Amino acid sequence: MSTDIIETSSKPAVVSGITKLLLASNSPRRKELLAGLDIPMEVVRLKDIDETHPAGLEGGDIPLHIARLKMSAYDLVLAKGEVLVTADTIVWCDGEEMGKPRDREDAMRMLHKLSGRTHQVYTGVCLKSVVDETSFVCRTDVTFATLTDEQIAYYVDFYKPFDKAGAYGIQEWIGYVGCTRLEGSYFNVMGLPVQRLFTAIQKLKIQ
Repeated sequence: MSTDIIETSSKPAVVSGITKLLLASNSPRRKELLAGLDIPMEVVRLKDIDETHPAGLEGGDIPLHIARLKMSAYDLVLAKGEVLVTADTIVWCDGEEMGKPRDREDAMRMLHKLSGRTHQVYTGVCLKSVVDETSFVCRTDVTFATLTDEQIAYYVDFYKPFDKAGAYGIQEWIGYVGCTRLEGSYFNVMGLPVQRLFTAIQKLKIQ
C-alpha cells in the first residue's frame, strides 16, 4: 500500500477511532476539501477504471455508481482506524449528464446550456473501513445568470475548465459573475460535500 501514497497530513484526528483517511482521487480540490476536516489523511493514486455506466441511470445514480466502481477497484488491506474515500461528481441539466468537457467546443456548449438556467450538481461518495462500508449522494441546485458569448469564451480560454464537471468551477471567475442562486452544499459543487462526509465518517463502524 505504501507505494500508492503520494501525500500525507499529520493533523490530529477529531473523530474517535479514525486514525487516517485515504483519499483515492487525483483532484486537488477534493484533497484540499478533505484536508479541511482536520483528520489525518493521505492521497492514494486513483486507479484507472472504465467509468461508463449502465443505460438508464440518471442524476445522482450516475456518480454514485462510478464512486462505487472506484471503490471496488482497490484491494488495499486497510488497517484498523483507516477509511478509504472515493467520489465522483457530475452536472445534470434537463436530462443531460455533463462530465468533464472533451475540448473547448464542448466546454462552450455546456456553458451555453447552463446559461440562464438552474441545474443540479451530484456527488456520489463511498467510504470503507475494515468492518464497514457506506455510500451516499449529495445534490446541490445551482442557478446561473444569462451569460454572454464573450463571457463564456473568456472563461473557457483563460481558465481552461477541462478537468471540471460541467465545464466550470464555482470557486472561479464564472461563479463570481454567473451564479445567482445556490441551494445545498457549496462544497459539493466544488467536488466533495464535506459536511455530509464528516457526518458519514462519524457513523461509520471502525471496529
